[in-house]
Amino acid sequence: MRPTLGVVTDLSPTAPDVAVLFEGGGMRAVHTAGVVETLIDAGIHGGMAAGISAGATHVANYLSREGVRARKSFVELAADPNFGDWRSFARGKGLFNAEYIYEQTGLPDQVLPYDFDTFANSGTAARIGTFRCSDGATVFWTEDDASGMPELMRMVRSSSTMPVWMPPVLIDGEYYVDGALGHDGGIPLSAAQVAGYEKFLVVLTQPKGYRKIPPRRLTPFYRSYFRRFPAVGEALQHRWALYNETLDEIEALEESGSALVFRPNRVLIRSYERRVDRLAEAYVLGREQARREVDTWLEFCGM
Repeated sequence: MRPTLGVVTDLSPTAPDVAVLFEGGGMRAVHTAGVVETLIDAGIHGGMAAGISAGATHVANYLSREGVRARKSFVELAADPNFGDWRSFARGKGLFNAEYIYEQTGLPDQVLPYDFDTFANSGTAARIGTFRCSDGATVFWTEDDASGMPELMRMVRSSSTMPVWMPPVLIDGEYYVDGALGHDGGIPLSAAQVAGYEKFLVVLTQPKGYRKIPPRRLTPFYRSYFRRFPAVGEALQHRWALYNETLDEIEALEESGSALVFRPNRVLIRSYERRVDRLAEAYVLGREQARREVDTWLEFCGM
């Protein structure tokens, strides 16, 4: 039974030698919400959970054991009038109103109250990947960096901040944007490897065989926009190669038996989708696929 809000029970990892990795992808990560729900229902709790961009939201919900919140974060919340649109973008809040989505909805009296006590006592190490604008460094926040829900959600927000479309996040005097610009390209494999993990349950948001293609050269607009933080523009130019390299490594690990990979069979939506009916459909597809695959996950985790 999942712990009730604010009630901490025995939360020891059930698969302590497995790192669970969540790829980002904006609203496309709605497929993953069904995976998170299934992991929690099956009692699969890895020794580490790492996520980047939208995957960071899934780390937060996975470690707080809140499968329903995982769904609401990517489906119902899109209907909230404060979710964001071109008007919030014009006001400098972002196309997705990140301050509201990440830092306000999780408060006790708001629409998605967050169980920080369970997160803090989960026994599962957290890694939330973000990109430092000043020098292009990849930073992985840990559970020790968050003394409470506000700090945690600001870190999740920093990981999820899409350049241009959302304003950079200021933490301790440094600005951060989407962790997908970092050296993993958006899949936090290196965070788990550095921590010593050798078994990986990887949750992707693109189908089998997907690879990114090189972008066009930065337009004059982008060059001007990133004048203050040239590392961001540089990272946007090279992310495709880093992402593809990480996918190649994951596929090699999969072939060797060290990784088990969830890939959505059908991807119906794009990163910026906000139509609730389409998001709900994608969520159901992800949940149903996860339920078909969960026995394989349990076997991989030794459960």
